[in-house]
Amino acid sequence: MSLFKTVPSNVVQSIRAFRVADLQAEAAQLGQHFLYAHCAHATTKQQVLAIIAEAFHFPRHFGKNFDALSDCLTSLAHKAGPQPGFLVVLEQLPNTPKFDKEARETLLDVFRDAADFWADKKIAFRVFYSFQ
Repeated sequence: MSLFKTVPSNVVQSIRAFRVADLQAEAAQLGQHFLYAHCAHATTKQQVLAIIAEAFHFPRHFGKNFDALSDCLTSLAHKAGPQPGFLVVLEQLPNTPKFDKEARETLLDVFRDAADFWADKKIAFRVFYSFQ
C-alpha cells in the first residue's frame, strides 16, 4: 500500500506524521528523486539556500536567492529531460531573526510554485517540511 494514498501528487505540506526514512523508501519504490536538506544549523536565508543547493546538487553558479532556487527547481530540471517525480524533505527550517516567518513563507512559496510547474507537466513533486 502506498504511503501517499491520501497525499496529492503535487503538494507542499508539514512532515507531521511522516518519518524521513519512510519517505525516502517510498521515493525509491516509486522511482522518484529524493531530495533531502537538513537545515538545523542554518540561521540566515543564504545559509538555508546554500544547504539546499549543496544537498540538491545545484550548479556551482547557483545565486543563493529565491529566484535562482525557482530556476533550479523548474527550468534546469525540466531541461534535463523526462523526470520520474520528486520527493523533497526540508527538515528543521530555522526560526531566527535572519530567517523569520516571512522568509520561511517565501521559501515555501517557491516550492509551491515548483509543485504547480510540475503538476502542469503531470510530474509528482511532493515537499515535506519541518521547522525548528
